[in-house]
Amino acid sequence: MPEISRFLGIIIAMFYRDHAPPHFHAIYGEYEVTVEIESGIINGRFPKRALKLIFEWLELHRDELLENWRLAEDRRPLNKIEPLE
Repeated sequence: MPEISRFLGIIIAMFYRDHAPPHFHAIYGEYEVTVEIESGIINGRFPKRALKLIFEWLELHRDELLENWRLAEDRRPLNKIEPLE
């Protein structure tokens, strides 16, 4: 699972040729969620504070995430995305 960003203990990654809809995976300790890029729908459990940070990061980088999704579908290298600071 290629890591595309890491901030405040949260790892953001995407799988190559993953199922639709476009989404990313976020891991924080023993917690993991998938987040749909366009709708923001989440699947899984995550601490409330960390989830808020993910949504803040998503709003800043939605276009870059969609580009990475297209790259992953084509099995091309993914771009790193700036962390939340």
